[in-house]
This record gives sequence, structure tokens and C-alpha cells, in this order.
Amino acid sequence: MTKSPRSLARAAGLHKSGRRHLGERAIAALLFLAASVSIVTTLAVIVALSAETVAFFADPAVTFREFFTAREWTPLFPATQRVFGISPLIIGTLMVTSVALVVGLPLGLGSAIYLSEFASARTRRTVMPILEVLAGIPTVVLGYFALFFVTPILRDVVPGLNLFNPLSAGLVMGFMILPTISSISTDSMQAVPRSLREAGYGLGASRYEVVLKVVVPAALSGIVASFILAASRAIGETMIVTLAAGQKPTFTFDLRETIATMTSFIVQAATGDQPAGSIASRALYAVGATLFVMTLILNVVSQQVVRRFGERYE
Repeated sequence: MTKSPRSLARAAGLHKSGRRHLGERAIAALLFLAASVSIVTTLAVIVALSAETVAFFADPAVTFREFFTAREWTPLFPATQRVFGISPLIIGTLMVTSVALVVGLPLGLGSAIYLSEFASARTRRTVMPILEVLAGIPTVVLGYFALFFVTPILRDVVPGLNLFNPLSAGLVMGFMILPTISSISTDSMQAVPRSLREAGYGLGASRYEVVLKVVVPAALSGIVASFILAASRAIGETMIVTLAAGQKPTFTFDLRETIATMTSFIVQAATGDQPAGSIASRALYAVGATLFVMTLILNVVSQQVVRRFGERYE
């Protein structure tokens, strides 16, 4: 019996629809795998850090109290001279990060306000690529720049400044995080509807008042998120602090002294000859776990800020 043209068309349509649905399911599966990569990678990092960190604290020579309260960090010394107090590394990391934020936050926010509210379209097209180039400079280059250019200038101005110091490293790092703050803050302020600005002008506000009292508060979630993201990147920066701040764990708050940060110690320990499974090798993982927890806390705080102050516009 010969099928009618309508039946044939219906069968062809069902076949085509089935192929389309199969293709959509395959694409969805691929996208799910792509999205799962970051989750699997994070879990793998946690497992790798946790195993060695637990083994580090299981060693009789290490105690939680000493790890968080002792003012010396000498895991690479001979066994009789080892002290496992991470506070010098944490203080060194916070010192460099603080200097970077003091430099990067006001400059980044100021440049974002200018680019979003005052700059012409031509100026914006010129300045934004320059900021992107600054963001693309390798950090090892910035580290040598801090050591051989910034530090000699600072030593002529700051008495007693050591060759390796957190001040020059923090200053250069501040310019490293500036594009991150400026770019995210600019996007946040440009996302504020024009109607809010016009409402401010309608109430008699000046341009500066509209920017500071309308635009910036409305874009606060994005601005704060850029600050926290920049702080997280500064804490995790490696090459600038390794080259310019030094690798000497010193419990000090003096910006002129040579220090070590958590990332610089990781570089020092990873490039050494410590045998795998030794306490010196496991100390690297303990420091990495501490750094991971600090950056994780910053990211969680950033998400909470975005949820708390995020604005939604129709």
C-alpha cells in the first residue's frame, strides 16, 4: 500500500525533529561537561591540599598553636632549628596587599568614574585599550620593574629602605590591580540607567552630585566586588613579591624591611630540593591551604556583597 504524501511529510518531520532533539541533548551534555571542569578542578585542588596539610599537622613537630602564634617560620632549616609559625608570611602578605590597595583602589575608582561619566567616547576608546595593555603585562616584568626602577627611586627618598621591601612591591602591585578595578567599576556604573541620572538632574543636583550620590551608590555592588576581586588577586600574586619584596620571613610591620609572603615561600619551597613527603615539602601545602582559605573567604564576601547591594533595573 502506497503512503500518502501527507504521511511521508509527517514521517520526515518526525525524523528531523528527533535528530534535532538528539543534537540539542548532545550540545547540552557538552556544555554540562564544560561547566563541570571548574568544579572538578576546584575539588581536585582541595583534595590535593587537604591530604598534605593533614599530614603536615599530623607530624609531632607541628602544633596548631605554634602554626598560628609563633613569630618565626623556618621549615627549611635543619630539624633542630625548625619553627612553624606562619604569622610572618601572613603579615608580609597583608602588608604588600595593603600598599597595593591604597594605591589601586582610589586610582581605579577615580579612573572608572572619569571613563564612565566624564570622558568622551573618543577618550574612552583610547584609554580603555591602554588599561587592557597594562593588565596584560607579565607580572615577572612588573617584578623586575619594581626591583630595578621603583626601589632605587624609593631608596633616595625613604631612609633605611632595603633593596627587597614590601613598599616597592606593593606600589607596583597597586598598578597591576588598577585595570581590574577600573574595568569592572566602569561597567557597573555604565549599567546604571540613564533615567536615574536624569532624575537627579531634575531635582537640581550638579553633575558631581549625581555621580557621587546617584551613580556610585547604584553601582556599589559592582564596585565593591571589584575591590574584593582586586584584593584577592593581590593576595595571590607571586612574581612581584618574590622578586621585589624578598624571601626572608620576618615578623615586622616596617615597610622598609625585607619580608616574605605566602606566595614567595611557595616559590622558594617548590624550587628547592626538599624530598617529597618531608615536613618541609608538606609545609608548602599548609601555606597553600591557608592562602586558599583566605582567597575563598574574599570570594564568598564578594558574592554576599553583590547579593546584598545588587540593583536590578527593568
